Amino acid sequence: MSYVVAITGGIGSGKTTVADRFQALYSINIVDADIIAREVVNPGTKGLIQIEQHFGPQILLDDGHLDRAKLRECIFSEPSEKQWLNNLLHPLIRSEMQRQIALSTSEYTLLVVPLLVENKLQYLANRVLVVDVLEQTQINRTVNRDKVNHQQVKAILASQASREERLAAADDIINNDQQNNDLDMKISLLHEKYLLLSLASINKENE
Repeated sequence: MSYVVAITGGIGSGKTTVADRFQALYSINIVDADIIAREVVNPGTKGLIQIEQHFGPQILLDDGHLDRAKLRECIFSEPSEKQWLNNLLHPLIRSEMQRQIALSTSEYTLLVVPLLVENKLQYLANRVLVVDVLEQTQINRTVNRDKVNHQQVKAILASQASREERLAAADDIINNDQQNNDLDMKISLLHEKYLLLSLASINKENE
């Protein structure tokens, strides 16, 4: 089983950028929860079939894909429907994450999970790396990237774990505010640490 480092961070923190640099610099395999969350509701999947049965055929686009905007409408003001959807999708996503981790061939595996703390998924990883930025940086980046207004971003921030909660769950922290341009150096130091931890873990398993 691969040594797993979970990467998490709030919206606009740059966690995907950090994971991509690990991959580009050191060929570390990435398992991305957001990508998997989309894949488990692709046409023909168990997830999408059950969503269609529950919400009706109007939940699909003309090409058979999930109408995500319609789904958001269905669950936005209905906590019970949101809970039903979570109960369906979370086990599917966790199972696929674990399957991909098991197939990983790099010295350790990066598990990118935006809602790691919120969903209490730390148990899936040996170590947690939090990509941390100031709240204002999150707002500025998200407004520029997603072309949304400040109030929308603040609503998203309010729905996520607080910065303090994420930092409390961290084994390692990368500060990724705009004024920092030494990201690759920080990643290099962490890479060396994770290689040693992975090797120690393998040796312990073989004792």
